[in-house]
Amino acid sequence: MNVKTILAAKGGNVVSIEPTADLAAAAKLLSAHRIGAVVICGADLHIVGILSERDIVRALAERGAGALQETVGQVMTRNVATCGEEENISSIMERMTAGKFRHLPVVVAGRLAGIVSIGDVVKFRVGEMESESEALRGYIQTA
Repeated sequence: MNVKTILAAKGGNVVSIEPTADLAAAAKLLSAHRIGAVVICGADLHIVGILSERDIVRALAERGAGALQETVGQVMTRNVATCGEEENISSIMERMTAGKFRHLPVVVAGRLAGIVSIGDVVKFRVGEMESESEALRGYIQTA
């Protein structure tokens, strides 16, 4: 199975924010949408960064509450790992584990097409394992 399968189930909606917004606004956005990261896009949905809860916590730990007035562009991760729709789920899991990140924007033809979180991947894998288990039970009962 691949990333396209996950996006087909969850949709391609991605919450984003301007790089000029402050961290306080970004934190409110994350909370309002109950998500762990927002994507920062430039022209034509080209990804310029990603801001996660971890980025905000790191800024607060290093610079205190004043960091909440800093812009998203100052704090965001600029070197964003991405994937394509055809990448398989096992590969995504390995990359997320190795890179210690929980969100992976999906890029198609150089443009943002969706985002996959570790929660999406785990939900998909659990469903897949349940289907396999059910198929094995059916096979054993008919054998």
